[in-house]
Amino acid sequence: MNLIIIHKNENSAGSNGNDLLRFALSSELVGNVFLNGLNKNLFLNGDADAVVAVPKGWRIENHTATLKMIPYTAKAPIHFEPLRKSKRNSWFVVSNGRFATQIDSELLHKTLAAIHANIVAVNVEPELLGGREKVRLTAQGKVAGFQRLYSDLAELAPLPTDWPHHIFIKTDVLEQVTPDRTLPQSFSALLKRCRSDVLKLCAINIGGIALDLETEEGLLGFCQAKILNSKSESPNSNMMSPGSRLIGKVMLGKNIHIGPKAIIVGPSIIGNNVKIGNSAVINSSIIGPGVSVPQDQLVQNRVVKGPQYNWKNLNRVASNNSKQICCPQLDLNNQQRANETFRDWPRFSYDRCFKRIADIVAAITVLILFAPVLPIVALIIKLTSRGPVFFKDKRQGLHGKEFNCLKFRSMILGADEIQDKLRRLNEVDGDHYKMEDDPRVNAVGRFFRDTHIDEIPQFFNVLLGQMSVVGPRPSPELENTQCPSWRDARLSVRPGITGLWQVCRIREPMKDFQEWIYYDTKYVRDLSLKMDLWICWQTIKKLVGNFVKQF
Repeated sequence: MNLIIIHKNENSAGSNGNDLLRFALSSELVGNVFLNGLNKNLFLNGDADAVVAVPKGWRIENHTATLKMIPYTAKAPIHFEPLRKSKRNSWFVVSNGRFATQIDSELLHKTLAAIHANIVAVNVEPELLGGREKVRLTAQGKVAGFQRLYSDLAELAPLPTDWPHHIFIKTDVLEQVTPDRTLPQSFSALLKRCRSDVLKLCAINIGGIALDLETEEGLLGFCQAKILNSKSESPNSNMMSPGSRLIGKVMLGKNIHIGPKAIIVGPSIIGNNVKIGNSAVINSSIIGPGVSVPQDQLVQNRVVKGPQYNWKNLNRVASNNSKQICCPQLDLNNQQRANETFRDWPRFSYDRCFKRIADIVAAITVLILFAPVLPIVALIIKLTSRGPVFFKDKRQGLHGKEFNCLKFRSMILGADEIQDKLRRLNEVDGDHYKMEDDPRVNAVGRFFRDTHIDEIPQFFNVLLGQMSVVGPRPSPELENTQCPSWRDARLSVRPGITGLWQVCRIREPMKDFQEWIYYDTKYVRDLSLKMDLWICWQTIKKLVGNFVKQF
């Protein structure tokens, strides 16, 4: 169950504080947009049973929104009946109705499962969104470095002093937290109650978008996102005067009069009983019920709450500040944000469709041909060294998705720990590691590496769709962070068992990483059947040559 609380803001009387939220809920048209948007936007618990708690005394119009609304005086009530049916250790979510947030739900629930807490305070931080750089500071506040974020990040944080964006409470401790079946008025009182019961509390910051709905920019951005996701309706012709126009998506209320030559540009909301004067222009704004817009008036990116609006003040603000209000775009359908930096191809092209079919055929063929060899190799590894037969290493695949890259083990146990000590002897530039006479490789493993027999299990990765026969070398996240444009190019395709870099590199001192970047980006840019066949042919010649050299 999700409880959305609109907290009282006693210090904001006469300001744009609770006034904007009260306006949003008291206007029938804006209220429907607002509540339906909250219902989808705060849908974090996998449970559609959401309730909005509103301060008692607010005038709320009859809405068609699906959210149930309950008034409260000092404390917001909690209804335990729906929770009886919930699974054990599921979450009861308390959301701050002042904010609209957009979070990667998969990252959120993975983080919640990992920290093993009874109560988790969650704040949404745009600085932790993927595709950005974050300044890292020492404990003394000095700059320690910069971190590139290629995906949304979640990290532990100090407990906040005021209501966070969301609070996740385990349902099996909810009665301990709320013995009187209400939430206290202040967050500090809630913390005190939890600490007295010796419950485990923690806080996290998570990458996402957060709009403050008690600001004009936030309310506009939130409602406009909802309008853009809605179906447009044809306006009643009785509303329109000669020469007036609607451009884009505009939501119109009842009993509206639009004067001659007036223009309304969406996304906009025009409330009930509104009169728009001749030649007025309304652009990306919300006009409340009963408002009369003067003729020739320009209203741009504004919330006009009521008939007593100060139009002279609007003109003065507009003349001093012509900048557009720009809010982060929310996805109210909870679709995963696509990374537009990756290259894409048509669905039935060679790159996206037929290459995958060729990979499956090639992988099955190779695994059948080497089926008699695989048990022999596994037995040799087991008899000559301690440890597992296969080595699994985390690598990033298509669009950065991690997978376990399989190889026959060719090194001694604990090779990863030894690598850190040998880093100063690295023979190539960049962040990857290479030594001609690597002391971590055992005698049998050296033969397997020189003949590339150790890479045969990667054809299982190909069958699973994690790799391709031809593509960029599969690399861990640490290596991919070194060059953003190179990363985005190479992760646009599946990594390959062989690739252009492997067959073309000349290994000149201190130029290996440059070659790696050059050949990977060239492969993605010029990807074709002809290039894949050429790389396969060059690989076969190289494999045969290396095998012959062993004898």
